Amino acid sequence: MRFLAIFLLILFLPGCLGGTKEEKRGDEIVIIYDNRGFGELEGSWGFSALIRFHNYTILFDTGGNGRILLNNMRKLGIDPNEIQYVFLSHIHGDHTGGLWDFLEENSNVTVFLPVSFPENFKENIKARGAKVVAISKPVEILPDVYSTGEMFPVGEQSIILNTSKGIVIITGCSHPGVVRIVERAENITKKKPYLVLGGFHLFGANKTEIKEISKKLKSLGVQRIMPCHCSGDEARKIFAKEFGANYIDCRVGKKIEI
Repeated sequence: MRFLAIFLLILFLPGCLGGTKEEKRGDEIVIIYDNRGFGELEGSWGFSALIRFHNYTILFDTGGNGRILLNNMRKLGIDPNEIQYVFLSHIHGDHTGGLWDFLEENSNVTVFLPVSFPENFKENIKARGAKVVAISKPVEILPDVYSTGEMFPVGEQSIILNTSKGIVIITGCSHPGVVRIVERAENITKKKPYLVLGGFHLFGANKTEIKEISKKLKSLGVQRIMPCHCSGDEARKIFAKEFGANYIDCRVGKKIEI
């Protein structure tokens, strides 16, 4: 009888202590929506990324099409209900179009958006049961997570993650200029940038301009770079050459540990 009790204790104790539970996922960024698809993951004009950082799960932008957004999430094993926060970079439809379908799946979120968003847009979010936080100036929205504040033209914010490797900056389209965004992020955090990723709005820029931007980002201390969405093929080639092994190719489904 005593032997049986000891055996049962050994058998069940690991489960009681959490030993059989799935390991906690590390901090990472997953590209959900981008111009470039991969395999069964659909590509379309727009951008969205899932951020798992500390104990937060943040959806950065929502792409242009809710069906594509949710289908890619499903194929990537992402449950919409695990998301706690939505961060919208700017008002353009290729970054906000998927929001409404997402809120049909999960409205128990706080949506951070630039204060210049139309009032009816904010009210439509609230009507679906989500909370709205309008941002104008640089602010720490969560511990170690910052908004650059609204930058013009367009009225765009970028997100900053304060990691042990340096700051990670995620941009929507970089309408204010990716160099300006990185400079502001450094001014806010007083930290050097480890990784910059997102849309850089360089698809119409010439080679000389792109090379200058690439070199400027390196001079600001950017270690790794990942141009997505509206960055353009020429920019991808130039950044890949400039950053070498520290260049990351963007596509739907790409995961980056941070």
